Amino acid sequence: MANHRTQVAIIGSGPSGLLLGQLLTNAGIDNLIVDKASKTHILERIRAGVLEKGAVAMLEEAGVADRLHAESLHHDGIALAFSGRTERIDMASLVGQGVTVYGQTEVTQDLIDARERTGAPAFYDADNATPHDFDSNRPFVMFSDADGNHRIDCDFIAGCDGYHGPSRRAVPDNAITAFERVYPFGWLGILADVPPVSDELIYANHERGFALCSMRTTKRSRYYVQCPLEDSVDDWSDDRFWDEIRLRLPPAVAEAMTIGPSFEKSIAPLRSFVAEPMRFGRLFLVGDAAHIVPPTGAKGLNLAVSDVHYLFEGLREHYRDRSDVGLDAYSERALARVWKAVRFSWWMTTMLHRFPDTGPFGQRIQEAELAYLVSSTAAKTALAENYVGLPY
Repeated sequence: MANHRTQVAIIGSGPSGLLLGQLLTNAGIDNLIVDKASKTHILERIRAGVLEKGAVAMLEEAGVADRLHAESLHHDGIALAFSGRTERIDMASLVGQGVTVYGQTEVTQDLIDARERTGAPAFYDADNATPHDFDSNRPFVMFSDADGNHRIDCDFIAGCDGYHGPSRRAVPDNAITAFERVYPFGWLGILADVPPVSDELIYANHERGFALCSMRTTKRSRYYVQCPLEDSVDDWSDDRFWDEIRLRLPPAVAEAMTIGPSFEKSIAPLRSFVAEPMRFGRLFLVGDAAHIVPPTGAKGLNLAVSDVHYLFEGLREHYRDRSDVGLDAYSERALARVWKAVRFSWWMTTMLHRFPDTGPFGQRIQEAELAYLVSSTAAKTALAENYVGLPY
């Protein structure tokens, strides 16, 4: 067995694990990352692309924002499409800021490149990475790879390994409470190298279901339509997808849309999930390991980054100031922000999607809520404040 010693063991090398690792490395705190996936697989994941101001600031603090600033798009607003019309929410004029569009895959690439430049250790293709004895002063992580079995002795463990990862599963059932709502539909999403139909995101409510017009760059579009959970990608040809999304958009938007072959197509189920607390002795849950939100409010990656902010502050205080105030407050601070984002994502989802029991009455209520929203400065301000990101 190979033995390793570090200060912070990080399970998971998605954006949250890599960002935490980079911040710790920059602060002189030893850390080691272990992930069951390969680097190639990690970089093939197609995920979120909307970053709050706070997330951008955290990437700047980690020293990995140069390419982001050179290649990202800045959006000062979003559009809501309903009842055959399109109304813009001018977030910049309402709350003084907007959002940044930069794909999660690009964030991950920037963080992996930075870690490799520093030489900080990471193990990929690792099987059965499991936290142990995190209720004691001597926690450790066990895993195996092609070279055999490994043990990482550490001071703390950060579980950044996602909803299906081992960190949350290692917690005794009587020590954790889960809150969950599974939505009765999914999002069929495609990526295509065609120019976006709009310079900003369009969220559409339609009697046939929700649709979203998004983008990764000025030449690459990301589009979604609400679909039944039982659908498979094979059910959706490119022609069927383009026909369906144009039906759900106002005529002027549909006519302006450029179509083309997709190079990625997937269906994602939607759920709201929160696990409480987010700390168990010396094990801390971060990001999707602790909470999932439907993508409607663009909060998943941003919540993971805010978790990293709170945990990094606590770890830095522990090693620099010999204070555990920040670590002791981690779960409470993170969950306070998590639940506000869960509420916002739930609200956006219920306002924009067609549910099995929506019916004609429910459709009219959604349309009335949207009409009120775009006519009220107070309501638009509340949406903008949440969309651009609440403060840490």
